[in-house]
Amino acid sequence: SIKDKRWWCIWCFSPVGNKYISLYVFPPVGLSENHSLTYIYTGLSKPVGLPGIHEFTAMGLLDDKMIDYFDSENQAKIPKQEWMKTCVPENYWKEGTQSRKNKLQWFKESINILMQQMGQNDSVLHVLQWMVGCEVEMQPGGKLKFLQGFWKYNYDGDDFLYLDNKGQEWGAVNYVAELTKRKWDHYWNAKGYTKNYLENTCIDWLSNLLNCGQQQLRNTSAPEVYAIKKEAKVKTNITLICLVTGFYQKDIIMRIKRNEYILTEKDGLISSGVVPNGDETSQRSDHVEVLKSNLSLYTCEVIHEASQLNVKVIWGHRMTDKMKALLSFLFITVDRYNVCITPAAAIILSPLPSLVNKTLRYVVGTPPLSN
Repeated sequence: SIKDKRWWCIWCFSPVGNKYISLYVFPPVGLSENHSLTYIYTGLSKPVGLPGIHEFTAMGLLDDKMIDYFDSENQAKIPKQEWMKTCVPENYWKEGTQSRKNKLQWFKESINILMQQMGQNDSVLHVLQWMVGCEVEMQPGGKLKFLQGFWKYNYDGDDFLYLDNKGQEWGAVNYVAELTKRKWDHYWNAKGYTKNYLENTCIDWLSNLLNCGQQQLRNTSAPEVYAIKKEAKVKTNITLICLVTGFYQKDIIMRIKRNEYILTEKDGLISSGVVPNGDETSQRSDHVEVLKSNLSLYTCEVIHEASQLNVKVIWGHRMTDKMKALLSFLFITVDRYNVCITPAAAIILSPLPSLVNKTLRYVVGTPPLSN
């Protein structure tokens, strides 16, 4: 059966107090060089009468970000990222909307079939979910290596039917699931179709979306890098702050150097880590306190491969009026605290690479459950 429960349960029913709980659970984020494309479909047996919870929803996720969305109330597939509006063919949203409508009907019929086979009624809520997608590892040179595919069904919070790791056999966890497995094995070429989709079609989708999304974000929003001096509490000291803000992909390298020596926590370096800005971009700040009398050369180095940013900023440059205006409103968010920065010097370096568009292919449907 499927051991990783973190993938499941977007809408749950709690028998304690007969309350409905709305909860999004997204796929776990992989390693820094891993990427995933996932589609999650959720169907309910009846309306729950709660805002934001629909009888059917469908969403696409690129890594941990939602890129498209559909629900049974609005019945239109829509982009959830700005770059998705221009990264796909003109007929993508129209055809995608029709595909989602077909799946909505499939979910209604499938839930009714399962309720009948299990002797259930509509006195309580029943939930059917389907998750399909693939995960890859980015190789040197940008080539994607297939790691795994997933094609899983879940009913009422429990595993129901899944494709094995090799993408060649269906696994059933109960008698009703076994009925569906037998029918699919007889009428549907799981070994050929699903394996090809997960290892080829899904990878093509992932590659093109990842390429297009990253390049458009680079073209429109390059990170900004600041090297800031701030008076320390100890009068003989000064705080050097290295700040980068406005980047989308979270994998970033930041270093504060003293005469090319990389400072660490042992040297008093403190890092905020990567924290959100509130507009889907992120920021990070590192700082260290040094003696004012220290004549060493201190530099702030930032490397962000996704936006092709690789800069070194030296503390001590004269700050322009524009930088003063920018930094007078700049806040660093660390955990739950907002720390206002009063800068003394800064440099902004932000190259803008070119944009490349690629043609995309479409996601295909799924077979029906056993009748």
